Amino acid sequence: MTDSPVPPSFADLQQWTAMIGRAQQMMLEQSVAVLDGSAGNAAADGTPPRDPWADSMAAWQQFIAASLPPEQQQPSSDKRFTAPAWQQNPFFATLRQAYEFMADQLMRSVETMPGADDKQRAQMRFAMRNFVDALSPTNFPFTNPQVIERTLQTRGDNLRKGLQHMLADIARGQMTHTPHDAFELGRNLATTPGKVVLRTPLYELIHYTPTTPQVLETPLVIFPPWINRFYILDLSEEKSFIRWCLDQGISVFMVSWKSADASMKEVGWRDYIAAQIGAIDTVRDLLDVPAVHAIGYCVAGTTLAATLALLAARREAAKVASATFFTAQVDFTRAGDLATLITDDVLDRIDALSPEGFLDGRYMATTFNMLRSRDLVWNYVTNNYLLGEDYAPFDLLHWNGDVTNLPARWHRSYLADLYRDNLLVKPGAITIDGTPLDLGAVQTPAFVQAGREDHIAPADSVWEITRHFRGPVRFVLAGSGHIAGVVNPPAARKYRYWTNDQPTGSFAEFVEGAIENAGSWWPEWLSWLRSHGTTMVDAVGARIPGQGKLPALDDAPGRYVRER
Repeated sequence: MTDSPVPPSFADLQQWTAMIGRAQQMMLEQSVAVLDGSAGNAAADGTPPRDPWADSMAAWQQFIAASLPPEQQQPSSDKRFTAPAWQQNPFFATLRQAYEFMADQLMRSVETMPGADDKQRAQMRFAMRNFVDALSPTNFPFTNPQVIERTLQTRGDNLRKGLQHMLADIARGQMTHTPHDAFELGRNLATTPGKVVLRTPLYELIHYTPTTPQVLETPLVIFPPWINRFYILDLSEEKSFIRWCLDQGISVFMVSWKSADASMKEVGWRDYIAAQIGAIDTVRDLLDVPAVHAIGYCVAGTTLAATLALLAARREAAKVASATFFTAQVDFTRAGDLATLITDDVLDRIDALSPEGFLDGRYMATTFNMLRSRDLVWNYVTNNYLLGEDYAPFDLLHWNGDVTNLPARWHRSYLADLYRDNLLVKPGAITIDGTPLDLGAVQTPAFVQAGREDHIAPADSVWEITRHFRGPVRFVLAGSGHIAGVVNPPAARKYRYWTNDQPTGSFAEFVEGAIENAGSWWPEWLSWLRSHGTTMVDAVGARIPGQGKLPALDDAPGRYVRER
């Protein structure tokens, strides 16, 4: 196998596809023979019968083995092929080797495709990866030894159950990852006590009940992404970032965005920035404090950067004492796989899919699932559709499937202005109410967290914030990805994080000189936050939800998080 393979021809693809198709047919024939009790029966004269299927399989094995390089005939490290049959059964071992060879050749061919620029190659890489993942023999009943064995054991009941799962998902228009009745808001999710103290057409503001006699004078306002529900930061009690903050003596406010409907079809950049400033001003007025600490997660972090730029231009930057960014991007030059999907055709399709002015959240869920299709699509096809297994309860996956609708105009603008045109890092390219935005004017102290395995906001892309802000920036690289890298409570003793106190001009330099630390980065953030003010006040009066100027409207987690 050469380092620069020639891209496969149409005839090559036909050959490999026919080979895998023939394998499925052969396994079907053999399975039917076994179920009929005909396999292995002796002839009338006592001589063993010829087995055409076995003969065909042997010839097929020889043909494939002769086509594979020696290194492709070794045991697989791919977790899809951990069943013993993939290594020990000659037929399945050869099938697996043939698939892995084909997948490797196809993926390598993208890198040597002539005439393609970087963006086109990235698009081809994404498409090819999804193609080869879809073609895996584990995804088909007659080329997966575990499915064949389960089908024989249950006399097909696994396929009946799997069909029920698939039909239910088709009816929902969304793939299931966990039982629908395993989790309930207010029962075992989003249980941290608090009150909704403000409701606008775009968001609710939740004020959480203090758990300590005294709290930091400067409160914390959290802006979660509007493409998901806020309770990713308030899952079970032991995983809740909100509850942990309360226990550290922080006054916590959370924005809960409204899932879009037809009334929000005109919502855009200006509205989400105004919402962030409105929430900040509401908390400042409620607690009679000059400033707040702010957190922006993912897309809400991108908007928080724009908000800081607008406040700086208005000479109101002092309203935010510090800003924290969870896996947020401002410079989309290296925005990862998601950026490869943003074309003019895709943007136009948003309009076609949003006749009432909002985009059904299931479309976004499908998009994010396809970014990790092997884990979030085909894994469930195999386990729940083919093997007929029941879904395992998992709070994070329940949240992942709890989709929100998006204002179509705003979503289209976000993708075009940022992922396609990268306007936010161009001074003056985005204007809000006549005020041009310039990230270079932001001097607010910032804490920037990135996930080392983040496939949505790549760590080197998140790093770019440090190049555009002019104030002091603390960058921390967390283990794991876009969600688990953020939701990592210290008590779990999981993962690691990396820091570097030396001046660094690039992400590569940061990584090269970084110090590895065990466990959660949350205490690192808390220490940084306290470095921007340690004054404590009694948790009384307006510090208790509903006892200040704003009466309680509802118990947390509020109404908007329940709307579909």
